[in-house]
Amino acid sequence: MWFSRRLLVVAMAAACLDCLPAPATEDNQALPFAVAASVEEFCGRPLFVPIQELWRKRGGWGGILTAADGTVIAFRSPGGGEIRRSHDGGVTWQPAQPIDQNSDPATANGGNALVDETTGALLYVNPEKGWLYRSHDSGSTWNREAIEVRADHAGLRPGVEGAGAMQCGITLAFGAHKGRLLSPARIMGPENSNDVQWRPYHFSTAIHSDDHGKTWQTSHPFPVLGTGEAAIAERSDGTLLYNSREHMSRGNRFLATSYDGGNLWVEPRRSTDLPDGPRGSSYGLMGGMVRLPVANHDILLFSNVDTNAGAMPSQTGGSIAGGREKITVWASFDGGRSWPVKRRLYEGPSAYSCLGVGRSGTPSEGRIFLIFEGGPAGSHAAVNVTSFNLTWLLNGQPLPTP
Repeated sequence: MWFSRRLLVVAMAAACLDCLPAPATEDNQALPFAVAASVEEFCGRPLFVPIQELWRKRGGWGGILTAADGTVIAFRSPGGGEIRRSHDGGVTWQPAQPIDQNSDPATANGGNALVDETTGALLYVNPEKGWLYRSHDSGSTWNREAIEVRADHAGLRPGVEGAGAMQCGITLAFGAHKGRLLSPARIMGPENSNDVQWRPYHFSTAIHSDDHGKTWQTSHPFPVLGTGEAAIAERSDGTLLYNSREHMSRGNRFLATSYDGGNLWVEPRRSTDLPDGPRGSSYGLMGGMVRLPVANHDILLFSNVDTNAGAMPSQTGGSIAGGREKITVWASFDGGRSWPVKRRLYEGPSAYSCLGVGRSGTPSEGRIFLIFEGGPAGSHAAVNVTSFNLTWLLNGQPLPTP
């Protein structure tokens, strides 16, 4: 029954292809944060900050973002529900602190972070558990709130920490839905299990809120089954690019597009450029994707490993099949249509990763942040951070013309 419902959802999404709205063109006035930076801020002399270890344990799927005042915040989750903050653009980091300071730290576990760019508040949201934590002081203190999460058209909601292991959410900046909060999420099937036999029942989804996080609507499914752990970026024409891991077939990342503010995802396709973990495996790997907030540019960055190693899960009993190394960042200068630039940040063990971007007029200005599992500790059981600028990433290549 559950399987037939899920197929019905995908069919419903496909049936809507003929009634898609045009890309949002309500006005050309974006929310200020979306165009706050000039491209020159990310250029200048090459910058690369040496890799630093934030946690000697897993949890690199928590994400990294920059608050409105420039405070950089790295999240560790699951297994932690804690953060580390930097006030100098990621050069030094304060000790770890729990998000929920009044109870067991694991209480605030498995959420996904984002900035409400309209109010400046930080949110850490778990749709499966029905809560969010909100901070009005750049992550120094947090208050817990109950939220309502509305099901999709088939009655399904994200489950098993369904917003964990995602790139941080975003606030839409362009078109008819600007101000909307949007986060990638995941539905894991009737058993909420990652065992091999249940992976065909997984699929990526999204949740969005138009009331600053009080209520969230689950979107139509991402139109590829077997997916999960994803990232979403908004282009300056108001369209959205969805970029998802997949767990069932060897090949690159799956992409889709939304023309209605993140409710319906269409045009499913494999990327011709972006790997989904080690190329020798079908198991995939969480990666990050973020847009630089520059006017008249749609510069997107993507992070993942870049290796032909790995083995099919069928050869390993369904476990991680090796080859997780060589963390790399790719750059697109046309909104994700092509990815002509890439540069490796670390040769050794590398796993889950997320990207963040600094803010104009703060110590984080012009910096791109990468949080990833692996690094010099010699295994995947550590969470590391580094930062760099676009000049370093281009590595002597000229900045492409948009």
